[in-house]
Amino acid sequence: MVEACTSDTVPFRNDDWFLSDDGLEHRATGYFIAAPSLAARRGEDLWDWPLQMAEKRWCRPSLFREAFLAALDRFGLERDAGLGRSFALGFGIRAGSGDAAEGFVVLGDLLRTRAPAGAASPAPRRAAQVSARA
Repeated sequence: MVEACTSDTVPFRNDDWFLSDDGLEHRATGYFIAAPSLAARRGEDLWDWPLQMAEKRWCRPSLFREAFLAALDRFGLERDAGLGRSFALGFGIRAGSGDAAEGFVVLGDLLRTRAPAGAASPAPRRAAQVSARA
């Protein structure tokens, strides 16, 4: 792949990705995400690109996340809680909450349902009993 942009004209670059005025491109594969499609969504307000990139074996989550957030900033796209959920569900890693993808929470905390306020706590589970037969 030949990079058309020099380091002086590239607004963002990391080991895997670079950002241009047209979008985000993977340096080794040439995989390209056009700027107008960066904010694409799926059902339940999930962001499409974190979910799609999670399917790519060659995509390193931390470097994609860094580049994707830089692209959102560059093109003036607002982050929201759905972005954090999308990274968490796609990559199975801790991803943002609270500050719309800037803080970190445990994946289970994003998915665990909470009892309504004032609801009684469920009874504790009993330990399984194991019996050995000769």
